[in-house]
Amino acid sequence: MRVRGNQPHMAQVVIALGSNEGDRLGMLRSGLQSCLNLCEPASRDALLKSSVYESDPIGPADTPFLNAVVAFSCRLQPEPLLSALKKSEAEQGRNFRAQRWSNRPLDLDIISYDNLLLGTPQLSLPHLHCHERAFVLQPLCEILPAWRHPRLNQTAAELLERAPKMQVYKTALMW
Repeated sequence: MRVRGNQPHMAQVVIALGSNEGDRLGMLRSGLQSCLNLCEPASRDALLKSSVYESDPIGPADTPFLNAVVAFSCRLQPEPLLSALKKSEAEQGRNFRAQRWSNRPLDLDIISYDNLLLGTPQLSLPHLHCHERAFVLQPLCEILPAWRHPRLNQTAAELLERAPKMQVYKTALMW
């Protein structure tokens, strides 16, 4: 655990949220509340959240996704953060045994944790495919235009230019 003084290090985390099953906007709101609960209380007002976007599904999923990105400060280490996010997904009905890229009520992915490079069987940081996903990069560009991929050393905007093309629409939905 990284500690400064007698306090755990406060990390800047970026989380991607997605939903294509049930009340999609309600699920994003639930995911946002989960992130607020993980956020350092003194910095909750500094949480950054993107607009809500809609994108076509990838793989066997058959319903469009609503997507968003949030960034906030957190004292949890990466693995406990992942566990907390998975618990939130499960509480919203996510079936972890379902086929990969299938429909899901709520998907919460850690995109980055400070500039940490991590590769374990449970977690890769930054997210292994974030640089290929316009539905992550477009909302990320909105809230953190200077965010830089720690492994590729490119900004979110540069990555978005090179990402496989897909339809990602900014919606007027409020969350």
